[in-house]
Amino acid sequence: ILVCPVTKGPLIFDKKNNELISKSARLAYPIRDGIPVMLQEEARKIGPDEKIGTE
Repeated sequence: ILVCPVTKGPLIFDKKNNELISKSARLAYPIRDGIPVMLQEEARKIGPDEKIGTE
């Protein structure tokens, strides 16, 4: 089971953007060639106005 490396919280799979989303950290970890890249420096910051997952 993968968790956010920053918060150790759960991740949500965003199929549309092929990312794993951490709501608590507001980070989106990319999935490249089927492999999640779980590095904070590779994660995309989710803006305050951007919806997360099922919001």
